[in-house]
Amino acid sequence: MLKLNKAAGKKGIKLLATLLTAVLMITGCSGGSGGSSEGNWVSIEDRYTVDPEKPAWQLDKKEEATDLTWYVNADWWNTDFGKDIVTKKIKEDLNINIKFITGDDTKLNTFFAGGDMPDLLTVFDSNSPVVQKAATWAMPLNDLAEKYDPYFNKVAAADTLNWFQLADGKTYGYPNYSNTQEDYDSGNIPAKTAFIIRKDVYEALGSPVIGTPEEFQNVMKRIKQEFPALIPFGFNAVGEGTGSLGDTLQDFIGVPLENENGEFYDRNLDEDYLTWLKTLNTVYRDGNISDDSFADDGTAFEEKVKSGKYATMLLDGTPQQGGNLQIYMSANPGKEYVAIDGPQSTKGNAPTLNQSGITGWMINFISKDCKDPAKAIQIFTYLLSEEGQTLMNYGIEGETYQTKADGSVELLPAVKDMQLNNADQFKKDYRMGEFMFFGHDRHKALSADAFPEAIKQMQEWGKGKLKPHFILENISPDQGTPEARALSAINTKWNTTLVSMVRSKDDASYDNALASYKSFLGENRWEEIVKVRSEKMKLNKEKLGVQ
Repeated sequence: MLKLNKAAGKKGIKLLATLLTAVLMITGCSGGSGGSSEGNWVSIEDRYTVDPEKPAWQLDKKEEATDLTWYVNADWWNTDFGKDIVTKKIKEDLNINIKFITGDDTKLNTFFAGGDMPDLLTVFDSNSPVVQKAATWAMPLNDLAEKYDPYFNKVAAADTLNWFQLADGKTYGYPNYSNTQEDYDSGNIPAKTAFIIRKDVYEALGSPVIGTPEEFQNVMKRIKQEFPALIPFGFNAVGEGTGSLGDTLQDFIGVPLENENGEFYDRNLDEDYLTWLKTLNTVYRDGNISDDSFADDGTAFEEKVKSGKYATMLLDGTPQQGGNLQIYMSANPGKEYVAIDGPQSTKGNAPTLNQSGITGWMINFISKDCKDPAKAIQIFTYLLSEEGQTLMNYGIEGETYQTKADGSVELLPAVKDMQLNNADQFKKDYRMGEFMFFGHDRHKALSADAFPEAIKQMQEWGKGKLKPHFILENISPDQGTPEARALSAINTKWNTTLVSMVRSKDDASYDNALASYKSFLGENRWEEIVKVRSEKMKLNKEKLGVQ
């Protein structure tokens, strides 16, 4: 999935701001000064008659352009509108002008403290009070669709609408990249995780199998001996979530998502996973994992990917690294990275690779102060439709892409050349693959141009290995609770513990780090956290209709 900097979009809400938001939301603040508590239900009597079989944007006869403000809770969002080919077409088809406003959690909270609410609003944290209390400040999409654009229900996923349903039975927010079970079953969602090895290294070593801890350890030793200039094993930059050595490795070796009773399972302390962490510690002590890997930020890691510095990598986010892998591949034919089976479960478990879940990423709302909610829901419908999805991904037929005889989509040569060789100009002129408020993975399957050549073999390797993690989504304790504060401390402790375990100088240090973490759990409300998570998992299963 092609995303912008996800980490930037996922900033946690500061405690003070969170408490302020929660108080304002709970008291029913609708935002803005004098905003309607029920929403601005404008009349469309003179504009169009709704038709369940036709999107309202094609029916609306409103002549003057509608001016809307759209707040995106991310400082990095591109606020241009109407200049590139994608947003220019949106502006033309919907007869709208959008003024984007960006900011952080502090600015977000000023809207709920009496400032003028934007017409549309996009946030990234589905657990935040802003999302959980949306009924107090946003308009229900169900009612908007019924009154203004019933075609919305043809393009919105019923499972996604149900997933975001609040206690009143209505849905207020709709995300991008929300993958349902049907999407997973379709086979159109590519894996984003792979254990990769440089092809020249792999062939020189005789295409070894490295599935067991012993095999892995021995191959790393051979790499060090035969390719001394390379780092035998690398992984995503360590940070929140511990990079790809955390749940990515757990998924790779198929650590269970729940215990035998269908309740929360502490995957960090799974025996199979700990066996592999111990193996990584052995590899580290052999000198085959670099200390730099624990200090490198994302930029430093990417530079090593571009230069092929790692002999092998456990990589999460292959599309995000696609450009770097392509740069290396283009400059080093025959030495490109390829995916192989890599580490495997010592218990015989199959991989359970994760992808974007049903919660998605960017969650979009229409505020109760929206000047023209009819036009706003038309935007949702338009961008969710096949027409909007194709525009956002590939642009305009004849101008940027052509449809082949088999129905697939192919970028025109000049456009493809700019995409490959002048990314900044491509972004400015076309913006395809970037303006993705309602983007979806399945539309990438329309074209071989959706992903760089460098990762296609990796995606092919991942077929059949994806398993939805829906039941684990949004199960953390509610913000502001003692359990939430305790979990934050536990997560921080685990990040440092995992690094300490892998970098331990001897068995005693390894055992002490693990024992210290286990003690920390007992001192920080772990039993209560497990109970909350198990209860939320049960609710998730009810939403999903899973037994």
